Amino acid sequence: MDTNFQTIIPLLIGWGADRLLGDPERWPHPVVAFGRWIAWGERRFNRGRRRVAAGALFALCSIAGVYLLGRAAVGAAASLGVWTGAGLTALVVFYCLSGRTLVDEVRAVFRAVERSTEQGRLRVARIVGRDTSALDDDAVRRAALETLAENLSDGVVAPLFWFLLLGAPGMLAYKMVNTLDSMIGYRTERYGQFGRWAARIDDAANWVPARLTALLMLLAGGGWSKRGFVRRYGPQHASPNSGYPEAALAALLDCRFGGPNVYFGRRVEKPYIGTNTRPLTGAAGERAVAINRRVEAIAVSAVAVVLLFIG
Repeated sequence: MDTNFQTIIPLLIGWGADRLLGDPERWPHPVVAFGRWIAWGERRFNRGRRRVAAGALFALCSIAGVYLLGRAAVGAAASLGVWTGAGLTALVVFYCLSGRTLVDEVRAVFRAVERSTEQGRLRVARIVGRDTSALDDDAVRRAALETLAENLSDGVVAPLFWFLLLGAPGMLAYKMVNTLDSMIGYRTERYGQFGRWAARIDDAANWVPARLTALLMLLAGGGWSKRGFVRRYGPQHASPNSGYPEAALAALLDCRFGGPNVYFGRRVEKPYIGTNTRPLTGAAGERAVAINRRVEAIAVSAVAVVLLFIG
């Protein structure tokens, strides 16, 4: 079998499985293992005077270790047969993509907030890091859509980007990068030093994917003429990357994201993205989901085409 198709077929199977199944809650998941490893390392090494160096070494070793283990596993599987290797690659793609889960969570938030504000707050707390206890209905919907945009990059486009560059091992390594950032990449007293390099590595790994995500969103949403909006508002976010997909979605929905929020008990003044303060509705949520779905399809198709021609 041609090498290209040993990669392309598993890619399509893995993506199809994610679209069909999402992340089954009772199945073992590599990201859960990553999280346990990071929690152990943080407890063990986040101490003493050299926390920045310790955190940098821990992050780099964790990422490199996952990549090397991934290469060894894929190589061993391939040595057992073409379809064994393809099956493992498809499984990695399935586990590393989170498009279905993200869409399901956002839809659940919109349904919950229709029932009551409190239910919406509880549901959106599952997918955001901010304090949700004081959010009104519109703020709950806005938080869900901001997360939808940001995680389209983190959960779909970036893993596909690293799959294209480094195959299944690169995809796994990216998930370690992302998990490190989500667990210790915060500017708090506890994580500010130890997680500094984890956050910087995540910024670097997502720099290109975040901007690609924004362009793909404009293309998928029929808003190519709104590139100036993204160029204007994308860099205003505190993150060097998150602002771009958020700006693209704000442009397509003609709404405003950002503003003050509370994280870990501290009020954070996030710059506004956009100017239209119109309330967000269920229709806006469904349009955002449709855009996400189209971006997924375009991104997977683009990766498959590139692999077809470069292999």
